[in-house]
Order: sequence, then C-alpha cells, then structure tokens
Amino acid sequence: MGEQTFEEIAAQYRRELHLHCYRMLGSVTDADDVMQEILLAAWRGLDAYAGRSSLRTWLYKIATNRCLNAIRDGKRRPPAEPLPPFEPPEPTRRGDVTWLQPYPDEDLDDRLVKREHVQLAFITALQRMPPRQTAALILVDVLDFQLTEVAELLDTTPTAIKGALQRARASLNTPAALRDPAPRDTATEHAVAKRFAEAFVADDIATITTLLTDDAWLAMPPAPHEYFGPPAIAAFLRASASARTATLALEPTGANLHPAFTCYFVNGETRTNTGILALTVTNDRITTITRFLPSL
Repeated sequence: MGEQTFEEIAAQYRRELHLHCYRMLGSVTDADDVMQEILLAAWRGLDAYAGRSSLRTWLYKIATNRCLNAIRDGKRRPPAEPLPPFEPPEPTRRGDVTWLQPYPDEDLDDRLVKREHVQLAFITALQRMPPRQTAALILVDVLDFQLTEVAELLDTTPTAIKGALQRARASLNTPAALRDPAPRDTATEHAVAKRFAEAFVADDIATITTLLTDDAWLAMPPAPHEYFGPPAIAAFLRASASARTATLALEPTGANLHPAFTCYFVNGETRTNTGILALTVTNDRITTITRFLPSL
C-alpha cells in the first residue's frame, strides 16, 4: 500500500480517532501526542494488516491500546498547579482531573457527534474510571462497537467487557443522560451565556449569582480549586476581581458543544489570552462554570 494511500486513510479517520483519544485522555495536548504514535504504528503495521477486521476497527484497536499505554506509563501527567495572583477563598474541594482541557467546537461535527458524548461532565467522569472501563464504555456506548469486537480490540473476552461496561455505567453520575438526553435549546443557552458574559466583564457578581443553580460548581483546571454553590462561587469571583489590574474581555467561541468564551486581559494595546471559559446551561440557569486556565 503506497504512501499516498496511507495519507488518504489517515485523513479519513484522523478526526474521529483524535476525538476518541481525547475522550480516553481528557486532554487535547495528550491526544495530539498519542495520535502521532497511532499514525506511526498504523503505517508500520500496514503490511501485517490482513483484513481480518474492518480498517476502522483495526485503527481503533491501535488507538485504544496506545491511549491505555499512555495512561499506564504515566505519560498523561497532571500539569503544574498554577498559583493565583491573589489569596483565594478556601475551596469546597480540590478537583482530581486537573489535566482536563476543552475540545474546540470547530473540530466537532455536531451533526455526527452527540452532545452528551462530548460534554465536559461526561469527559470528566470518564477520567475517573479505571482505564479499561473507560475504553469499554466509549467503544460500546459511544461508538457502537459490539461486545465481541471490543473484546478483540482489548484482547479479552466478551464476558470481561460486559462486566467492565456494567461497572462503568454504574459509576457515571448521570447515566440517564446517555439514554435520554434533554434536547438542546441553543437560543436559551446563548441568551444565558450573553447575560453571564456581560456581568462577568463588569464584575457584576450579583447578576452572575442570579444565573446560577443552587448546586452550581466553579472549576478551574489545571488549578484544583473547585467551589460549590452561589455563595462560594461569588466569594471566589469577588476575590479575583479585587486583585485584577487589567480590563477583562470575553470573545464567544465554543468548546465541547458548550457555550464558551476566550478570555483576555486588555492593557492598552496589549491583549493577553488567559484561557477558555465554558458554561453548562440547564434550562435557563448555569450549572457549571469551567475556567480553563493557561498551562504553565
């Protein structure tokens, strides 16, 4: 098989394999790194590929096992914890998935990717599972592989995959979201996000508080600090605003099919990118604010 043919194959499957690696690893950076290994392994293994399974299945076998190797070998290392330039309030808890990164909407086809399979809550839940349970859940419930196919991909038995799948489903905080997701109301999402952005850049903490559900969370990977409930979130936002020395600006973007914004500090003619802010909107209220801080 010639090089041009391989390039065509790689182009055909690159985006879905990259998204698969992101689901497995929770990090676009790590997915980029593993994809290089996958493409190299596939190129080297083309002569040995005997067509016993579909080409797509064979590529997913390589991709899944490379991701499992990366996790096992410690290649997915949590980034350094950033130090805030102010004294933050005591967090409600310290998050354990500090390597989580947003996936750009521009790289997703929302006609083909189900919202519930890329939302940040789901990606975070995947990171907390044992890796082989994560792989089983993604391959069966997200990608629709059969148990027998997944058993072959992971060099085990269908019975073992069935057990891993049951445990993975049970560990999800909101398993019903996979079976019966609520329809997306994009108009409401955009309206809520617009109100939030206007209040956020104005440091209007009172308005932000009215937009939050009673059980809302604020998370800031790679910082582990997480705040639960409107009072705790408001306390952190006040502390942050009081220490800011530059103007804050938000530009609409999209991440993981959430309404999101690119954050900037503006000081005269200088604009400094300070990360991505993504919102989870349920009905007309915000349930999660995820502020992705720049990695060191």
